[in-house]
Amino acid sequence: MKKYNSVFAEHLENYVKLRRGLGLKFEGQDYLLRKFDQYLCERDYHGPLDQDLALAFACANSAVSRNEAARRYQVVRHFSDYLATFDPSTPRLNPHIMLRPRTRPAAYIYTEEELSLLLREARRISPKHPLRGITLHAIVGLGAACGLRIGEVAHLNKGDVDWQAGALTIRRTKFAKDRLVPLHPTTLAVLRDYAAVRDAAFPDNDSPAFFISMRGRGISKHTLQTSFWDLTRRVGLRGRTGPGPSFHDLRHTFAVRRLVSWYKEGADVQSLLPALATYMGHVHYSDTAYYLTATSELLELAAERHQRSLQREGQS
Repeated sequence: MKKYNSVFAEHLENYVKLRRGLGLKFEGQDYLLRKFDQYLCERDYHGPLDQDLALAFACANSAVSRNEAARRYQVVRHFSDYLATFDPSTPRLNPHIMLRPRTRPAAYIYTEEELSLLLREARRISPKHPLRGITLHAIVGLGAACGLRIGEVAHLNKGDVDWQAGALTIRRTKFAKDRLVPLHPTTLAVLRDYAAVRDAAFPDNDSPAFFISMRGRGISKHTLQTSFWDLTRRVGLRGRTGPGPSFHDLRHTFAVRRLVSWYKEGADVQSLLPALATYMGHVHYSDTAYYLTATSELLELAAERHQRSLQREGQS
């Protein structure tokens, strides 16, 4: 089966090749363009790529957030600019419609009870196929324990796990940099148990991927994202439609819990932020400093620390 099958199939394929030829990964955009192609095929659409079509596709899935709908629109808009060079009748789509918000959305910080519920329910996600539950349980646990990005989990290979050192090598990160992530012994044990079950289920599998699907292939970022959304619905953290907590919020939770722990220990949090930034693969200091204002608990602890500092200065 062809990757693209709609009226724009040839142009879609060439557009993705062009963008990747310029050095871009273009994975998320390619996924959305395939969704767009599927949307057209399901409706047997053979008309032009106009404003109404782009908006209809962007808003077709009521389960996605407003931010994600805007992203869908902008991806199609950029493709339409490319298409217009071959088909001058293609109208220019309004670049000011459905703009993605510039402000960062508020982080959702999972409680200990919610994390426990997610992990417990992940194991029961598919009674007929226990490996699916074991896989999702290990993935959610790894995301919560190490604060990894969803793409970093999906791209993890077997060779990236150093069982002796108890560490992961995270490759192909958001900023094309590799980094080492040490693992807690309990996290390492969960990964070891998963690997044993995986290899028993697929003894002759030659896929390099650490986490694999029921077909024996690596799990894509988008499949993982969809699975996690389903999981949050099952435990009541997300409604049947609309936005809700995401896999990336496991990363937020990891960072905030680390900062809370440092504050409670009386550590010099500001001097430790660069270490946290390195661990999480942040390039800009502001990305890590953002977590200092992420929760009321952190703000309260920071205020208490500041008040004690003022009191000491007044006594000296």
